This record gives sequence, C-alpha cells and structure tokens, in this order.
Amino acid sequence: MTQDYYQRAIQFAGEKHKHQTLPGSEANYLQHVSNVAMEILLAYAHTKNFDVDFAVQTALLHDTIEDTDATYEEVKQHFGQRVADAVLALTKDDSLSGKQEKMANSLLRINALEKEVAMVKLADRITNLQHPPGHWSSEKIAQYHEEASAIADALVDKHAYLHQRLLDKMEAYRRHF
Repeated sequence: MTQDYYQRAIQFAGEKHKHQTLPGSEANYLQHVSNVAMEILLAYAHTKNFDVDFAVQTALLHDTIEDTDATYEEVKQHFGQRVADAVLALTKDDSLSGKQEKMANSLLRINALEKEVAMVKLADRITNLQHPPGHWSSEKIAQYHEEASAIADALVDKHAYLHQRLLDKMEAYRRHF
C-alpha cells in the first residue's frame, strides 16, 4: 500500500509545488519533500514501530499548506483529516509575530499529535541541514543550527534513529559557521 500512498501524495505535492525551487538552486522543490520522505523510509527500514503510510504522506505534503495555495480542507479532502491535521501542525502560524514564537507554537502542536508528525519535523530539518544557500551570513547559518537544536530538544523522545541523524547532521553543519 505504501507505493499507492506515496504516488498520490507526490503527485499532489508536485502539482502544488510546480513553480517552486529550492532556495539558492534551480532544482524543483519536489526534491526537498522527496528527501524528507526518504528519511522516513530509511527510519522505517531501521525500526518498523510506526505508521509508515501516514508518515510518508505527511512528509510529502508537509509544506503544501505553508508554501502553496493548498488549503487544510483540500488536503483533508484528498488525504483525510489525520494527514491534514499533521500537515497543519507542521505549518507555521503566520498570525504569530517572531520566528521563535512561530517555532515554539509549531513544536507544541507537533508534540500534541502522533509521533509520526514529529518524525517528519526531524526528517525535514535533517534534509535542510545541507550546504546552506550562498547568500546566508554566518549569523544566519548559526541561527539555523540553533533552531535545529531547539527541534532536537523538543522532539528528543519521538524516534531515536531520526533524533541521532539530526544530531549527526547538526555536528557536520557546524563547519559552515
């Protein structure tokens, strides 16, 4: 069943993100969501103690409400309330001011849901801790690392393998600042 869930979700994400590229790159944004899903699949190969279909769909769709014209209702209609609630929890609340407040609020909402949602957040940050965009200052890079640390602290007990992957990526990311 995972292949069917994956294919439906990646098609939806591909259509929604079709004009979006990775920051500092010409690569289509679908590369990012595919990499987040890959982290989930590798975590499942390591430990099969979670709902991989739910986690993979959430991974592929995690930025659709935040970064595209997709709505909560649209995600719910296509993928069900459970997935829509997960994607919404992973979406920053723009009514809040300040980046730290948005992050804290999102982490609270993520922690209130099933562990798969937190796993997607861990996988998302793992994927984002690649070489930073060339236009980022050393201060911005250090701040991004600090945010990763806050994520690791807030989600420490959600999935041991992904948590360790995040810590390892954070350590490697230090070379950029």
